[in-house]
Amino acid sequence: MTILSILGLLFAIFGTIMLFAYPKLDKENENSFLLFFNKKRSVISIVVGIFFFVLNGMFFYAKPGTAYAVQYLWGGDEPIYTQGIKVKLWGRTISMSYEIPVQDVILKRNENGQLVEELPYGEDMYYRVANQWEFNDAIKAYIGTAVIVGIDVGNDKVFLNMADRNKTENKLVFARIMPNIDAAIKNTCKLISAQDYISGAAADFDRYFRDQLENGMYILQEYYEYEQPEIIGDTLTIRTVENKQSTKQKRYRPKEEGGMKMRDNSNSLKQYGLRILQAQVTDIDWENSFDQRLQLQKEQVAQTQLEKQEAEKEFYRTQKEIARGEAEKAKERAKLEKEQIQKTIEAETQAKVAEFNLMEERKKYEVAQFKAKSKIVSADASYYENLKLVQAGLSPQDKARINKEIAIGVAEKISQLKLPQIYITGQNDKSNGSILQDLLGAELAKKMLVND
Repeated sequence: MTILSILGLLFAIFGTIMLFAYPKLDKENENSFLLFFNKKRSVISIVVGIFFFVLNGMFFYAKPGTAYAVQYLWGGDEPIYTQGIKVKLWGRTISMSYEIPVQDVILKRNENGQLVEELPYGEDMYYRVANQWEFNDAIKAYIGTAVIVGIDVGNDKVFLNMADRNKTENKLVFARIMPNIDAAIKNTCKLISAQDYISGAAADFDRYFRDQLENGMYILQEYYEYEQPEIIGDTLTIRTVENKQSTKQKRYRPKEEGGMKMRDNSNSLKQYGLRILQAQVTDIDWENSFDQRLQLQKEQVAQTQLEKQEAEKEFYRTQKEIARGEAEKAKERAKLEKEQIQKTIEAETQAKVAEFNLMEERKKYEVAQFKAKSKIVSADASYYENLKLVQAGLSPQDKARINKEIAIGVAEKISQLKLPQIYITGQNDKSNGSILQDLLGAELAKKMLVND
């Protein structure tokens, strides 16, 4: 009942009382306040009260951010999505917020598990104490979530059906939304282990959680997973660790049919036209045993990292020494190769010089040979000239003198020849004898011609 209805009811009741009580009042007491309410004014008070009461049934104020389903006395209904004063004609109004936030809050507890903290308060917010859930590896944890559900304000039929079936927003939240949140958390915890969650599967948890709220709960099936040996180690050492006590673990996964996940849509929020605007895990409070295990894991990981760093330091130190030795070997190899190249170049230079000297000596020999042959030819020419003169009629005395002069001349020419110290014959030479033999042969030919 609104303030306007209460005010109207008070006016009507007070007017009715005064209408019957006025004749019995003491008329002589002029200062009495009740004398003001005579019969006429009492009737006016009753009329004003009835007007206020009726006025409240005819109109109502629609708050912003809220949708209303107005159900009239004659059976019709109408959705209202805008704010302001609206007509309801004494009908019933069902209000639903555009966005309904629901949060599971993790509260502090003492050693006995009793709450030592109260739930926060917020207008148009629904808070509840977070429950403890069990993951598929039997680890328990309190899970805090934040879910925002939006109603479908674009489909009048769906909205009116949802409002008619739930009657109030509180019933929608506590009877529909919160049970679906619990079912989604329970199914998601069966799909993921606590160890996987802290190892990087938190995003998968949020994805599974929201998908089930939007589209319906997964139908799960059991399967067994055999534990694989764990390989641990660093750069230099590899160790295989296998738990022989427990190699077979029970797991759950969504059933699939035709490549699609099978779902239970019997209590899905989608059938009420509700949309999930936000669904995520805000906080997790693990049980004490798992917290202790996490602390031990952190210490072991830190120790392993330190050992790995030390091993890597030794490895890189060894690599550094090897690299330094290789550098020194390369330096020495380059030095020796340089010396070898220098010696090779020197030997090649000497060979080239010797070859050049040989060619030079050969040229000198050829020049000397041509010079000697030239002088022999000149001497032969003189000899033949004198010989012709003798044959022309010289006396024996002149002939003997001329022969003597020729012999002396030839001897002088031969004595003047400068024979090379090295005589090299080639395959292209027609003569197989030495130069001296060539000269002697020329001399013998000359004597034969003289005798003739």
